[in-house]
Amino acid sequence: MNTLVLAPAGRRLRALARAELTLLGRNRSAVATALLVPLALPFSVRPALDGMNLERSGLNAGTVMLTAAIGFSFLFSVYTGLVGAFVARREELVLKRLRTGELGDTEILAGTALPAACLGLAQSLVLTLGCVLFLDAKAPRAPYLTVLGVLAGLALCAALAALTASFTRTVESAQVTALPLVFVSMMGSGIAIPAAALPDRLASVCALLPLSPAVRLVSGGFTGRLGATEALASVAIALAWLVAAVFAVRRWFRWEPRR
Repeated sequence: MNTLVLAPAGRRLRALARAELTLLGRNRSAVATALLVPLALPFSVRPALDGMNLERSGLNAGTVMLTAAIGFSFLFSVYTGLVGAFVARREELVLKRLRTGELGDTEILAGTALPAACLGLAQSLVLTLGCVLFLDAKAPRAPYLTVLGVLAGLALCAALAALTASFTRTVESAQVTALPLVFVSMMGSGIAIPAAALPDRLASVCALLPLSPAVRLVSGGFTGRLGATEALASVAIALAWLVAAVFAVRRWFRWEPRR
């Protein structure tokens, strides 16, 4: 019985994801941002790494740049791209029309987010391979933590994008409403600045930011220096943010244009 129920839902989800992927491919600026920014920005943090004692934390320049690249992929390939996509589909009445069919609300949001999430996942794999081969980044010592961190980051970014879209009036303003989370995550979640380089008191506060647990799991998977208690704490924080974001989306997400 469950198989009979899930099969049509899977087909509807794939059809919506294919349509969203087609629309994404037609938006050249979104594609350029999603593909090029996560590849280019990590090199901007390289000069700042020369003055840091990374070896004390079990890090090297390649590992830090790889973690930064995956974090930038979360922010620009998934989060900011999806904020614009959700707002555009809402303002064009696409979401309203989809709700009149067989698709449920969760299916609509998941199908819209799926191409961006898959792009972020593919980027993470390519970046990992490239940094291991060319930037002296070591292969993950605890790959299950890295995989868990990537999946947590993708899910959180999709949920937070839907939440941000709830308070965004136009596609043009989506870049502005997405900026606070982007800036805070870059500075405090271990993306542009390694968490190990922050003062202890500030690091303990920044560890509670939405993307900090995912980035910490990714980095800990490469270094192998994230203990079981720390890993469980990171998973718990990530789950708490995800539950809160999903609850907020269910309550405040707008399906019709904000006029």
